[in-house]
Amino acid sequence: MRPEDRAASEAAAAAERAGEESGAALRSLLAHSAAAVAFWDTDLRCRWVNDALERYDGIPREQRLGRRPEEALAGDAVELSAIMRRVLTTGECVVSREYRVPAASRAPCDGGLLASFFRLDDADGRTLGVCLVVLRVQGRSPWDGDRLTVVSEAGARIGTTLDVVRTAQELADFSVPMLADYVTVDLTEAVQLGEEPLERHGLSLGRLPTFRRAGIASIRTGSPESLWTTGDVVYVPRPSPFLQVLSSGRSLLEPALDPSHMWLRNDPARAEKIRDFGMHSLLIVPVLARGTLLGVVVFVRTDNPVPFDAYDQLLAEELVARAALSLDNARRYTRERTNAVALQHKLLPRRVSGGTAMEVAARYLPADGQDSVGGDWFDVIDLPRGRLALVVGDVVGHGVDAAATMGQLRTAVRTLADLDLPPGELLTRLDRTFIRLMEDEEEATDPVPSMGATCVYVVYDPATRTCSVALAGHPPPAVVGPEGGVAFPDLPHGTPLGLGMAPYEAAELELPAGSLMALYSDGLVEERHEDIDVGMRRMSRALGPAGKSLEELSSAVIGSLPSRTLSDDATLLLARAL
Repeated sequence: MRPEDRAASEAAAAAERAGEESGAALRSLLAHSAAAVAFWDTDLRCRWVNDALERYDGIPREQRLGRRPEEALAGDAVELSAIMRRVLTTGECVVSREYRVPAASRAPCDGGLLASFFRLDDADGRTLGVCLVVLRVQGRSPWDGDRLTVVSEAGARIGTTLDVVRTAQELADFSVPMLADYVTVDLTEAVQLGEEPLERHGLSLGRLPTFRRAGIASIRTGSPESLWTTGDVVYVPRPSPFLQVLSSGRSLLEPALDPSHMWLRNDPARAEKIRDFGMHSLLIVPVLARGTLLGVVVFVRTDNPVPFDAYDQLLAEELVARAALSLDNARRYTRERTNAVALQHKLLPRRVSGGTAMEVAARYLPADGQDSVGGDWFDVIDLPRGRLALVVGDVVGHGVDAAATMGQLRTAVRTLADLDLPPGELLTRLDRTFIRLMEDEEEATDPVPSMGATCVYVVYDPATRTCSVALAGHPPPAVVGPEGGVAFPDLPHGTPLGLGMAPYEAAELELPAGSLMALYSDGLVEERHEDIDVGMRRMSRALGPAGKSLEELSSAVIGSLPSRTLSDDATLLLARAL
């Protein structure tokens, strides 16, 4: 080969190697760029995309490659596709066209993005496709113009129950990864117990409440960033940004978190977590409602490289303010429910005894869920001449009002029983008493909704082995013979209390020695999706076996319930003639 040919060949080879190296360098640059870059061919199918675009709109690479913009882009995908087609046809660039990622997406950088479109042509002028370059909106909130939508969505997803811990967890879950990579919600112990929280000025006097972790969420499975799990007492160092927020009642923004900060020297465990997980930006927001401190929410960014800014702070404050109302409502409900449970337990008899006339046993099961305190009651009352009165009643409704009304009715029954009235006459007078109680409530400054009530009143005479039974809208008792066999006697049903209808009638039943009578509330036999006859047959099977103790029979009846989650409280009173 001639020297000049060899030189030309070497030059060509060198140029080819340089081209390959520059191409590899360009691909590496694009792959690791903070800007999101994607290439679309002439059919507008995605052929290449770097990792940054997923960080912006949350769509993985494998769900984007080979697909058209309508399927491969979030937000205004149809409009973005139309722009691409126009750029592909005309060759005119479109620069900094703003579009938004939906607030409901799980993208770490939800919000405002700037998209630019360029047509790519080869050296011969043939069109290769369209290049898309996306940047986050700088200098403004990524939520600008969409913050109200986000807060509105938060209102639908936070505070779905009247449970303090669940509400706190909903706030944490909503915020990750939409706003932060790691979020904790710590509430004062008083809030979780339903007690009155500490007023803000109390902190300035040096009184720091006990905080417990109520909510935690992270982009990492298991939230390894956290030093505490749900329910744990959380350590608040002095001094620290946390104490600053608690004392001032104002949120604190640290765009660049310094792991060597002075306050972290006294908190090495927290400092280690900050270093290990690359926590680089911090936002702390107090949870305040009606002038009282409920807790504090901590927002942290780790994988998301963009530091928190004033717009993120504004959004976080609005989210926490919305959640604070739900948390305070949940706290108030917890307090009311605790008071109602205490009142109900105080009003119900601690133990029941049938003396020498009957062996008795009682069970009470509170309902599950938000309105779990009801108006069921039971009682066993000694009467003259060795007789015994058995009572089960049910006030319609739940909460403190139902429990208080139940207590009033139980007291009224005991007062009327002291008059030794026949069961029918006793219920007639109880009906008038209940009407007066409701009228007094309606005339009160803060009236409560009208209630109803049902009741069964039984008088057993051991001398004659008979029972006199009267019903006021209540299910009939079950009677079990000495050898087994369950029956529900056909009795005058009577109307519920509070209607002021005709006088109540009583019926006489024989109850030989060894016979059993079961009084119960409708919560024991009624289910939302089945007829009451199904529940009564279920109770019959549980009561049928002979030779069992009352405690065994009570457990059998309770165990026969189709669900351990009761929608209404349930009462069972068993009495066996001696």
